[in-house]
Amino acid sequence: MQQAGFNPACFYMQIKMTQNFSAKNITVIGNGGWGTALAILLYNKGNKIGLWGHDKSYTDYLNEKRENTKYLKGIIIPPDIAITSEITATLMDTQFILSATPTPYLRSVLLKFKEVFVNKTPIISITKGIENETLMRPSEIIRDVLGDPPVSLLLGPSHAEEVAHGLPTTIVASSNDLSLAQTVQELFTTDRFRVYTNTDIIGVEIGAALKNVIAIAAGICDGLSLGDTTKAALITRGLAEISRLGTAMGAKKITFSGLSGLGDLITTCISPYGRNRWVGEQIGKGKMLEEILRDMKQIAEGVWTTKSVIELSKKYRIEMPITHEIYSVLFSGKKPLEALNNLMLRTPKSEIEEIY
Repeated sequence: MQQAGFNPACFYMQIKMTQNFSAKNITVIGNGGWGTALAILLYNKGNKIGLWGHDKSYTDYLNEKRENTKYLKGIIIPPDIAITSEITATLMDTQFILSATPTPYLRSVLLKFKEVFVNKTPIISITKGIENETLMRPSEIIRDVLGDPPVSLLLGPSHAEEVAHGLPTTIVASSNDLSLAQTVQELFTTDRFRVYTNTDIIGVEIGAALKNVIAIAAGICDGLSLGDTTKAALITRGLAEISRLGTAMGAKKITFSGLSGLGDLITTCISPYGRNRWVGEQIGKGKMLEEILRDMKQIAEGVWTTKSVIELSKKYRIEMPITHEIYSVLFSGKKPLEALNNLMLRTPKSEIEEIY
């Protein structure tokens, strides 16, 4: 329970690490809320941070105001964090790159950095989604563009707003190379930000991407005022869909019971910060998708991920009824209540047969 007069933001700025920690040069590509929050976290651990954004007018604004009012309002960006929109060799003279660009723009942004990218610089991806045109996960896009650099993920149940205010958070560092995942674990861990490792990079990335689709459905439930039991059923059956597709793609089923599976799914489906849940809520209240997206300041990854998941379900011949209904609501004009009825009136099945 928060004590009277306790300011978590001020408390977080005073965190002192007791473990041995060697300061690093780190470049963050993407000045959205999450990129900014992690840039500040890494800076507070003694690292030298460069924060890149594509819009020069906004990076100029950030340099002047030192507050990301568009994506992370109320959090001061330390003056020693270098903010820029320029792409230079100096910016790439770094020991780690934190990739914080949304999936729809990831390839085009990485292509801008390709000529100055230093080969074999480790990249830490915090992007959640699946590219529509190629069905690639963010880690695959990174390797496709930059020539197979070392890649680690940093994904799981987290919100930029809460991390920036020092609220306790747990997350997963995932890489095919366990030593890289452990390095990322050490790089980010504080007494308010706990990092676990997991070598199942497919499962961690699929769980992080597909939970946004289910979050849209959860938001629709909220918009229709359907209640807690409806949302509980949705989350449970949504997790079954995520696990079903993920294991078909080569993931380990147990990963979906962890932080980047169940943990991230619960957070996104219930949190007021969740953009995808908010989109669904507005749809449930009767608004059109085009209107909702036009008025948003940030991208809702789940809208675009839904298209990719439909194609993946066809490719792997996996039944994903919730995702198909969400696709129909988003892109085919189906009414949310009609989609709900279709799900409820499906042929009865055994839950146990699907689990085992």
